[in-house]
Amino acid sequence: MRIFSGLTRSKYISFSILFVLVALQSCKKDAETMTQQELVKELSKEKKYNELLEYAANAGVKTEKFAFKESDAPVFALLEETGFGHQPSFRYINKKIKADTTMLKEAAIALIKGESVDKVMEKIEPEYPVYKNLKKHYTRLIAENKKDSAAVVAESINAYRWIHRQAGDAPRLVMVNIRGAYLTGMDADGKGGITMRTIAGKIDTQTPTIDTYATSIVTHPYWNVPKSIAIKEIFPKAAKDEEYLSRNKIEVIDKKGEVIDPSDVDWESMTPEEFPYRFRQETGGDNSLGLLKVEIKNPLAIYLHDTNARYLFNTDQRWRSHGCVRVQRPTDLANFMAGEQLLDNDTLTEQDTISIPPKWHKLKKRIPVFLLYLGADCNEKGDLLYFADVYKRDSPKV
Repeated sequence: MRIFSGLTRSKYISFSILFVLVALQSCKKDAETMTQQELVKELSKEKKYNELLEYAANAGVKTEKFAFKESDAPVFALLEETGFGHQPSFRYINKKIKADTTMLKEAAIALIKGESVDKVMEKIEPEYPVYKNLKKHYTRLIAENKKDSAAVVAESINAYRWIHRQAGDAPRLVMVNIRGAYLTGMDADGKGGITMRTIAGKIDTQTPTIDTYATSIVTHPYWNVPKSIAIKEIFPKAAKDEEYLSRNKIEVIDKKGEVIDPSDVDWESMTPEEFPYRFRQETGGDNSLGLLKVEIKNPLAIYLHDTNARYLFNTDQRWRSHGCVRVQRPTDLANFMAGEQLLDNDTLTEQDTISIPPKWHKLKKRIPVFLLYLGADCNEKGDLLYFADVYKRDSPKV
């Protein structure tokens, strides 16, 4: 009887323990139904959050600003920074896009469910091969204690995170590295792109950093001379040499958009600042924009364009423009942006004596365009490249 009583008591205790465990499990809230505050509370546990901090630090994120605040950690801010970056220095940005909050919440839920940090973060970070290669080089540089070089690479890593944020669901995007004087275009996965040399602005007429989008391709564009160039260069030459304008096929345009005869202008009685007209260069092979222009939305009169001085692409010193970006293969760029064969390769051929009216080819979809000033980047092979600080800006030294 005692043996039976002992067995009964043992079974009762085991059942009680099992019941308590089941009860506790049923009381534990499913991560899918947690509020954001509850997700933060769960991920603020020291071990879990430290894993996130360690991952972010190894990916070039400055984790100091993501330390614990009172009882909770800035979990979602850290996730956003690691996946979508912070805004680089831009002179003009068309619109700042919010990070994908749904994606961030799904990442938090996956972490609570036990998925590894590496696997979860891959889902919110850029898929671009160049981004992944930069991260590998950053890890290597930190291991080698090359902190200055690592800091330069970290800036580029963040730039690609920002591109990932801003590009959204765009099918393609274009990035110009002013500091390296080249252009790359890639699809949404960072593949299937193009690369070409560019001519960027001189040190006294620097190409500004811009985050915007392309709107249209213009073949045989007019060059509407920016006011700064008109005042500093065109007006003094036209006032001094009466043949200068005709020799360079530059027209004088009044406020109504009509062409007026330069001989009707009293050049001696006015200063460049008082000049009531604007200058426009006719289309053709001598046009400073060449035979093609990519219009990008911005208030700075900056665009990507062909050039009538294509020999400049053969040199490594390619900071020669007034600020706009001249591209090595304008037809390839136009077709890439359009996502189709918009122009034939022999489109940009024209005799000097012919002036063809401009033609606008509106892009069917907005193509994000980023003009950045990156000190490091990776080529198609994954090699790490550094670029001289041509504008002498305050950036980390290599």
